Amino acid sequence: MNMYEDAGKFTKEAMDNALKSFAAMTKGFQQITAETADFTKRSYENQTAMMEKLFQAKTLDKTIELQSEYAKSSYETWVAQMTKMGDIYADIAKETYKPFEQTATAASGTMTKLADKSAAQMSQAAGEATATAKDAVKTAEKKTAQAAN
Repeated sequence: MNMYEDAGKFTKEAMDNALKSFAAMTKGFQQITAETADFTKRSYENQTAMMEKLFQAKTLDKTIELQSEYAKSSYETWVAQMTKMGDIYADIAKETYKPFEQTATAASGTMTKLADKSAAQMSQAAGEATATAKDAVKTAEKKTAQAAN
């Protein structure tokens, strides 16, 4: 009966952990969506501001300088955003795995206890078998000694 209770407990735990994991993943994807929308908005605003500056530029040199500055700042902003997104994805993976880590640790502990209990039972059975064998050998020796007399 205890085995069935343990199985039910593990099943409930696994379902709870799956729901926690799904919630963490959902929250992380919401964060990614918000970051992406914010980045897109900022990029659009920067691009619009750059276009306004380009239209106001009076010389070709100023136009090239503005385009170079824009390209450099856009690249740096993009690299920073991608680094941030990579960190968010790593956090999502950690948070999604965390509930299962607890279950795996608990299951490992339970299996270790069961293995120790089984080993103790086998050791006891081996000891009993050895004692029975010794008794059988003594009995056989006595019968052999009596038959020799």
